Amino acid sequence: MPHSVAEAHLALQGGYEVSVGTPGALEMIDTFDRTGKAYTAGTYAVAETFADGLENKPGKRIPKAGASAAAGVGLARAEWSVFDAEAKGPNVSAGVGASAASLGAKAFARAEVGSASASAGPLNVKVGLAADTGVSVSPTCVEAKILGTGFSIGSRLSISLFGSEIGINLW
Repeated sequence: MPHSVAEAHLALQGGYEVSVGTPGALEMIDTFDRTGKAYTAGTYAVAETFADGLENKPGKRIPKAGASAAAGVGLARAEWSVFDAEAKGPNVSAGVGASAASLGAKAFARAEVGSASASAGPLNVKVGLAADTGVSVSPTCVEAKILGTGFSIGSRLSISLFGSEIGINLW
């Protein structure tokens, strides 16, 4: 699970989600030399805390900290360098975090029927159906969603209605 983007949202995802912007581009510093791996799980339950940063290792260069928990049925994930792809069946998750990449903080909760997502550096695409609620605050952006309906304003502009979202990162 990527944790370093300081965005928190919970939305009723019944469509697609695409975002391009600085947080994704900055995170490429953390993952450009990440080795490839793939895994699957029939059922899963994960709880973790993390505090990483200032180590010259993939995923540990940019300071970030947080905690998350997730449980679900059906998970497949593959990642390599700045690319990753994931498919999930029914699941629930919650988390909090902060990142130096965006100088921001986040909190979220999600109940999801299923999803498929892929990213290449700063470009992310997600198709699924979920109920997300959360908030993200940084010096350059504020985002809030309640049951999939919300907005983002600042370096990222977006509007969400029951989980379908249109958005663009300006820098």
